[in-house]
Parts: sequence; structure tokens; C-alpha cells
Amino acid sequence: MTDGPEPNSRAPVRPTLPRMKELLMSVLPFLKKKPAKSSAPVGASLEGFLRGFSIEIMPRTAEKVDDFRAILPTGTRVYIAHIEGTPIKDMVATAKRLSGDGFPVMPHFPARIIKDSATLGDWIARYQGEAGIEQALLLAGGVSTPHGDFHSSMQLMETGLFDKAGFKRLHVAGHPEGSRDIDPDGGDQAVMDALRWKQAFNERTDAEMAIATQFCFEADPVIKWVNRLNAEGIALPVHIGIAGPAKLQTMIKFAVACGVGPSLRVLQRRARDVTKLVMPFEPTEILSNLAAHKAANPDFGIAQVHFFPLGGIKTNAAWVTENGGEAGRPAIAS
Repeated sequence: MTDGPEPNSRAPVRPTLPRMKELLMSVLPFLKKKPAKSSAPVGASLEGFLRGFSIEIMPRTAEKVDDFRAILPTGTRVYIAHIEGTPIKDMVATAKRLSGDGFPVMPHFPARIIKDSATLGDWIARYQGEAGIEQALLLAGGVSTPHGDFHSSMQLMETGLFDKAGFKRLHVAGHPEGSRDIDPDGGDQAVMDALRWKQAFNERTDAEMAIATQFCFEADPVIKWVNRLNAEGIALPVHIGIAGPAKLQTMIKFAVACGVGPSLRVLQRRARDVTKLVMPFEPTEILSNLAAHKAANPDFGIAQVHFFPLGGIKTNAAWVTENGGEAGRPAIAS
């Protein structure tokens, strides 16, 4: 199958230096005017919205955490990002550790760094045999030139190896604000075509499927995108990507690198107050607004929250503990 550029990879977009400068300057207009404080509600709806959240780590960041049970609730799904150059043995070892602590683990399978079907089968067998893994996030990956036979998550699904191995859950990636790296004209035809294909695949696989998205900073574009999926007949549950608390400079760096779209203006407004450049940017506003929308519209397609801990795993987990009520209570409460 030749399906063109992978439309649901969460791989960073690598802008040119002039473009990078343009984006950075647009979010750092050191003006004196301070942004208005958010009046978004925080309460029971937010606690309910955060229930069952997931979080993303890497082997090297996992090493900084002594005991995940002390910072994450029981049953938290932990995604393990597979960055190019990370040995599969490190990925499997991290999965084994987390699985042994009782967490459901979802490793990334980036198509473009997997040489061939034999390699894919070996990875699946190692994850299952050594760590008891039965779920995966399938995506294109963060390299422009494939290392072997695969260039898209759809090709990984078409091998049938995940169904053959009995994987119970398969997630794919989504872009609520689109991606010019995928649809250079600013549209979303490639993205939507791929999601329609995956919706159809959902009908013929025994695995449960969901869309885990790129992070955003504003609720309205997310709401419109999820409603658009519903209108297009794409019923896969959405696990909305949210950037965890981090310094504004850190947030801007990742937002630019990952090609975040119009909701970048949220950071622009925040940057107008130079005194806040060293203060953590927290996801309270977007989560509270999405939670309120979900409470008012129970059938709304977001099923869970997925955190990208840009400011650190412990910092992200602490924020959820402080803001999520019972939804954020660690497995081993101090």
C-alpha cells in the first residue's frame, strides 16, 4: 500500500531557521500589557475529565523516577516514546519495569524506524514475552527517510502481526490543528483520508482503537475538530494531548518544534507579560474548558486526557495530584 506521507505521526516538524525565528518572535512580543486572567471553572467536571488520564515517557526520563506508584494513580496507561536511536532492549526493559509495577504500558511503534516485518515481529514478541505488553501506539515516526519497508502506521496495521499476537488495544495519532508537514497547503485531506481508513480498519480488528493527539493549548479548535470527526463518521474515541506544566520558554520550544497550530496564540498572550516567562505554564484553562464542554455534552468524543510531560514527569504528576482530586491520587499515597 502506498498511502503517501503519514498523516498522523506526532513527529516534530523541523522548520527552517527563518521560519523558526518568525515563530519565536511571534510568541515573544514583549509588550507591557498583561493577559486577562482565566475565569475557567475548576471543580468536579475537571476531576471527572482527568479520570483515567495517560502520560508519555521515554526510557531516559523514566530512569529519573524511583517509583512510579508514588506519583501516578493505579491503572494509569504509560506510553513509552521510541525515539530514533533508542535500543529496543531499553524500550523493553522500561516496559517490563512499568508493567511489573502494575501499569498498562503502551510502547510506540514508529513505522519509519522499523526495518521490515521480521523486525516488527521481533519487537512484538519481545514486548509480549518479556513485559506482557498487549497494546501499542502506531505512528509514522520522527524520521523523514524510512529505515526500511514501512513509512506509515497503516502499513504496520496491514501486516496483521498485531492481530495475530492478540494485541487488545491499538492507538493511532491525530492532529486537531492539522499539520503543514503533512498537508502543505494548509488543508487536512491527507489527515482525514487516513483517519477514515483507520475507522474502517477498526471494523475488522478485534483490538480496541483510539486516537491519541498532538498537544494543543486552546479548547475551541479541539472542540471543532472532534465535532468534525463525528460529522465525518469517524467514531474512534479521542485521547486529547495536553502539554503538562512547564516554563513558557520550554513550552514555546516544543510547540514550534512540533508544529502546533493556531492555539499557539495562547502562548503569545502569555508572553506579553515578561515576568511570566520563567513561571510554569499550566494546562488548567484548556482542561477546564474541555471538561465543562464534556459535562454539558456527555456524548462529546473525547474519552481521556493524554499528557506530554514537557516540564518533567514528576512535575506533571504533581499537577494532576493537586488538581485532579481522586483522579490524581497516586497508587501509593504518602
